[in-house]
Amino acid sequence: MTTQSEGPRTRTNFNKNWKFFLGDEPTAKSTNFNDSKWRKLTLPHDWSIEGKFDEKTPAKPEGGGLPTGIGWYRKEFTAPANLQNRLITIEFDGVYKNSEVWVNGNCLGKRPYGYTSFFYEIGRFLKPGKNIIAVKVDNSAQPDSRWYSGSGIYRNVWLTSTAKVAVAKWGTFVTTENTGKVNVRTQIENKTLRPQIIAIVNSVYSADGKLVVKGQAQALKIDTSGTTVTGDLSINNPVLWSVQNPYQYKLVTEILQNNQIIDRYETKFGVRAFNFDAEKGFSLNGKPMKILGVCLHHDLGALGAAINVRAMERQLEMMKAMGVNAIRTAHNPPAPEFLDLCDKMGFLVMDEAFDMWAKKKTKNDYHLHFKAWHKRDLEDMILRDRNHPSIILWSIGNEIREQFDSTGVAITKELVGIVKNLDQTRPVLSALTETDAKKNFIYQANALDIYGLNYNHKLYKDFPKNYPGVKFLATETTSALATRGFYDTADTIRRWPKDGKTKFAEGNKEWSASAYDNVSAYWGSTHEETWKEAKKYDHVSGLFVWTGFDYLGEPLPYPWPARSSYFGIVDLAGFPKDAYYMYQSEWTTKPVLHILPHWNWEKGKAVEVWAYYSNADEVELYLNGKSLGKKSKQGEDLHVQWNVDFEPGTLKAVSRKNSKEVLVREVKTAGAAAKIELIADRKNIKADGTDLSFITVRILDKDGNIVPNADNMVDFKVAGAGFIAGVDNGFQASLEPFKAAYRKAFHGLCLAILQATEKAGTIKLTASSAGLSSSSITINTAK
Repeated sequence: MTTQSEGPRTRTNFNKNWKFFLGDEPTAKSTNFNDSKWRKLTLPHDWSIEGKFDEKTPAKPEGGGLPTGIGWYRKEFTAPANLQNRLITIEFDGVYKNSEVWVNGNCLGKRPYGYTSFFYEIGRFLKPGKNIIAVKVDNSAQPDSRWYSGSGIYRNVWLTSTAKVAVAKWGTFVTTENTGKVNVRTQIENKTLRPQIIAIVNSVYSADGKLVVKGQAQALKIDTSGTTVTGDLSINNPVLWSVQNPYQYKLVTEILQNNQIIDRYETKFGVRAFNFDAEKGFSLNGKPMKILGVCLHHDLGALGAAINVRAMERQLEMMKAMGVNAIRTAHNPPAPEFLDLCDKMGFLVMDEAFDMWAKKKTKNDYHLHFKAWHKRDLEDMILRDRNHPSIILWSIGNEIREQFDSTGVAITKELVGIVKNLDQTRPVLSALTETDAKKNFIYQANALDIYGLNYNHKLYKDFPKNYPGVKFLATETTSALATRGFYDTADTIRRWPKDGKTKFAEGNKEWSASAYDNVSAYWGSTHEETWKEAKKYDHVSGLFVWTGFDYLGEPLPYPWPARSSYFGIVDLAGFPKDAYYMYQSEWTTKPVLHILPHWNWEKGKAVEVWAYYSNADEVELYLNGKSLGKKSKQGEDLHVQWNVDFEPGTLKAVSRKNSKEVLVREVKTAGAAAKIELIADRKNIKADGTDLSFITVRILDKDGNIVPNADNMVDFKVAGAGFIAGVDNGFQASLEPFKAAYRKAFHGLCLAILQATEKAGTIKLTASSAGLSSSSITINTAK
């Protein structure tokens, strides 16, 4: 990834001082258009998340039940200095969707795909002084996506200025060997209209900025078509990039002319080697390991699709704490910053290109543009992303319908060829659902490196017998359904809906699914059912659970008012569901003890109590000081359980190893709601205009116990150097707006997201609710 640097290349954040109009205004492309009444805003921006939930929106509940439409963005800016001698490029990391861009009334082009990054050279259209850029975004043709897409310029925008001889956009490709050998391919462009004599020098720096190795200068004569240069460097005793130690080096490429540096381009990379084996599964740097992955959609809950680095980092921190070591970008290229975080935090990545090819899944999806744009979009993803050490897999598609059609053979071969032409260091797969190889035309293309199977966990065992010598990865699993804090009977496993002919589950009036991990979609399985099979066999390289977090849209198994998914291990607000702790007990080495459910029931009701635990031999359960017996996991068990007749008081679990106490957990019967508690994930944040503090709001009784069924309306007031960026409570069928200064609690919890301004100081949040003691918290912001 290139980063902004001092010297001859400048890369400037272009997010500020835009104006926005929701609606179609065709004359807005003109330089003399009057936009004085338009709204002023800072990108990234998602206008859909600002709207009201409505069952009748064209995107339907499957698209989140939020408005789409057409929007226009305009910005006045000053052209960079020395304009005539520079290459000026405008870069969009992502616009959803059908973007058209004009500079000073000149059309630069159109980009249909909402997830691709793209750029235009604009220097020839610029003039000294004031210039106007206009962007039309058309997300009106609905239904478009199978999930919530968001609408607008929802990722970052950059303005880059370079010499006319420079490293091309995404112009370096660094490949490494664990011995320390580094190969660098550099694409150099020459826009001077005449041949040039230059020199190129590559240097490698350590993570703390020290020079590791400097290559010899290569003198070159390049014509007007540019050139590609290759060279080798060697790092002695390299520090390897791994999940546990995600160490990155920095390549600095300098182009010199007449002994002057005219371009300086930076590329972060990691030294690592990995392997997939048909019998032994996955290994990284020679060490066997299971890929413990989750699928993540791109939305950030109450913030919508508008990317925010801290919000993405928080999600990844929670996944890391759960034991996750891999992310699948379902089902599209992610924001560049997301991949930067995966590089830095130590996640393996399956980078995915498409959810459909030429055959549609919804009426207005990417199939309309696949023929004309798939090559460019796929190439741009590979070129943009191929230096990320986190990426170990390229996925060319998810559950593609050409599996069932002979056209799948030719398209598969073409797409794999496009990838391999640009990167031969990573395997290519497609996430498949048709399990009969003779009927699966994508598999019949014989072009994929790994068999990626979605669901069908009962087929894992015999895969080596049915597909001898074939490498195997469970690319999507589970589709378990749960609502945080909701519990009903745990004694049977239910499939909601029961089959493909049934649109919705029988469900319940609460629009909820039990958090006992006993409900899944008919095509899937519970968390425990799935993991028991995946952990058992070495040939299963790993799995990607659907999904790490709830996401907007696709609210199966319920109809409206449900408007977000039930699949997440963590809810939309970022509050873990109980299954989170099952994974934590299996996927981490830390001691874990978690008991469920809450302890507020009708007297005498039979309640099933579960405990997830690790690093212990047994768990003993007590009710009001009386032992209810010791339990140990037997065979393939992933939890222990007791049937308890409810009586109010204290439920206590104690885990022990070799008769020594490891952990103690208590759940108490809560009284009436009495007060509010505010807990910040971070009390000190940056005054940079984007940093966030996530404030958990807990409804407590007078003794400090969380009230498990509290649904009090909480009002927020904020003062100082920040504002409320969003509110949520994690309930999949809540129709309250995300952009508001109030939120009802759900099972005792809700969330307020505070965003810093660029002014250093403090942000004070006060939460109040009728009949409860209010609470305040102060967040410090600093430059």
